Amino acid sequence: MLSRHCVRYLARSRGGTWPFGLVVQARAFADAPREAQLPVSEEFKKAFKQVAPLLELPKFPSSFMKHRPPVPGTIPSKVTLNFVLPYDIMIEAKEVDMVIVPATTGQMGVLPGHVPTIAELKPGILSVHEGSEVTKYFVSSGFAFIHANSFADIIAVEASPLDHFDSEEVTKGLSEYTQKLNTASTELEKAEAQIGVEVHSALSLALSA
Repeated sequence: MLSRHCVRYLARSRGGTWPFGLVVQARAFADAPREAQLPVSEEFKKAFKQVAPLLELPKFPSSFMKHRPPVPGTIPSKVTLNFVLPYDIMIEAKEVDMVIVPATTGQMGVLPGHVPTIAELKPGILSVHEGSEVTKYFVSSGFAFIHANSFADIIAVEASPLDHFDSEEVTKGLSEYTQKLNTASTELEKAEAQIGVEVHSALSLALSA
């Protein structure tokens, strides 16, 4: 069943029509600029009312999102950066020269024209480069979404400017979590202590660099 749905999805991703008349137009990243839209047909609206006559037509995620600029025909000179936390916006739509993110596969530099990528983040330093200025943030974890139009969306669970940390407190925390890891008696205690050791080790390394 699952494989059949996957095959149908892949076939439709090459261009075609979804159920109820939702038209999908596939295009390569290098195509000419064009706004990607997914219209809701009258056929879909009628079918929805037949199934749920008392409910309002649902809104799709695209209706809550700002429209992305189309993929440019030439590589832009800047990366447009969005850097957000669950409770705060650190950077919004700011044009920068380069971003370096702490991916689980290693440090990853993002320049204009970067290949579209999704990267998981590990505890480490996020560097934002603007000319000769470099702003560093420590991030705990999250994801980086690099788009074909040279937009980069960084979503972190926790983050703070690197200069907000006290090296002595970090050293103290690392020592405490290392001791907890050595004396942990349950798998939960070991997991919590291991996370603390990894985060404080990454912080200590960043502050000593």
